[in-house]
Amino acid sequence: MPSNATTARSTTAELTTSGERHQRQQISVLISSTFAFTICFALWMMFAVLGIPIKKLLDLNETQFGLLAAMPVLTGSLVRVPLGIWTDRYGGRIVFFLLMLASAAPIYLMRYASQYWHFLVLGAFLGLVGGSFSVGTPYVARWFPQERRGLAMGIFGAGNSGSALTKFVAPVIITSFGWQMLPTVYATALLVTALLFWFFSYTDQTHQAPVSVSFVQQMTVLKDPRVWRYCQYYSVVFGGYVALALWMTKYYIAEYGFDLRLAALLAACFSLPGGMLRALGGWIADRYGAHQVTWWVMWVCWVCFFLLSYPPASVVIQTVTGEFTLHIALKPWMFTTLLFIVGVAMAIGKASVFKFIADDFTDNIGAVSGVVGLAGGLGGFVLPILFGALVDLTGVRSSAFMLLYGAVCVSLVWMHYTFKAPPAQIPSCSPA
Repeated sequence: MPSNATTARSTTAELTTSGERHQRQQISVLISSTFAFTICFALWMMFAVLGIPIKKLLDLNETQFGLLAAMPVLTGSLVRVPLGIWTDRYGGRIVFFLLMLASAAPIYLMRYASQYWHFLVLGAFLGLVGGSFSVGTPYVARWFPQERRGLAMGIFGAGNSGSALTKFVAPVIITSFGWQMLPTVYATALLVTALLFWFFSYTDQTHQAPVSVSFVQQMTVLKDPRVWRYCQYYSVVFGGYVALALWMTKYYIAEYGFDLRLAALLAACFSLPGGMLRALGGWIADRYGAHQVTWWVMWVCWVCFFLLSYPPASVVIQTVTGEFTLHIALKPWMFTTLLFIVGVAMAIGKASVFKFIADDFTDNIGAVSGVVGLAGGLGGFVLPILFGALVDLTGVRSSAFMLLYGAVCVSLVWMHYTFKAPPAQIPSCSPA
């Protein structure tokens, strides 16, 4: 019979091997999920560049362009709640894989579209890939302990940088081969990504919610006021990010007269940090707390949007020597610098909001992230349409930033009046 020492060594070796295997799976899941989400987000933001030649082809006004660009965001937002719930129940791996497979066909068919309604319908199906966020977030989060979830979800959320990837790749494809080539390339990339994800990801049955938990039971989270607060915050940091990522390429072309490639490159100065630095935001939120980080993110956005809101103007000042005309306008480098700062702030804010969710709703991350993601996505859908409508009504392009400034004000007021500081610790006075 084996001795107790031999049995102990055998058990320790098994535990070590199991722990190493689990760590390898953690890393593989995180990398494959982040890569898949990056490609999905690049496709989701496709109309940020593809919409520009389509706008010219169909002679669309600003509001119609806003609706076209935002259509994928609408469906991508609406499917986030059911996708999050299915992820809790069936596991993120299978849901993520099937989602990518189902989205490839409508993306490819877009090359044959010729009328406005064709693009709207196919854009709605394209939006399915936008729901990948509410699948990947709980899938990744459950592979990591709570003290590391903020960083893990931040790394996964860095897939938002797919928006910048589209701005680098899409203009080259369109100018070299025509806009019809872009859907073909993207559909192929999505199929390849789906296969890579399947072969490099894993399933852990313990991460799935019990089947006995019904849809109605999972939706009871809507009764919690914290969920609605997180929806408001996320509609600013994510909804605003998506809206600006869709709008900025066209903004540079219309406001500064740049060509498509340069406009897309400068717009990427906002999109890239807005995605890549989300991992940093997760680490900061783990270290300093979700509320404090989100609070300062809102203040940074408030200042930047105030400066970006001011339209080009000429002011005539009466001096003792006569009239003095002062021209006020943001030069391209100033405008891009402010956008870069907003992108960094929003990247950190997106991670800090989901740190709230990971801390407060550990057992229901999928459902809550789906609801909050829905709110953020709806912000990304409504805002581009409002951007276009405001330009059509006022003729002032910076009115888009005026709208975002107001949304940030609402978030700051809500945060101020709902935050409750933790109770102070009263030191004990024990006798010496």
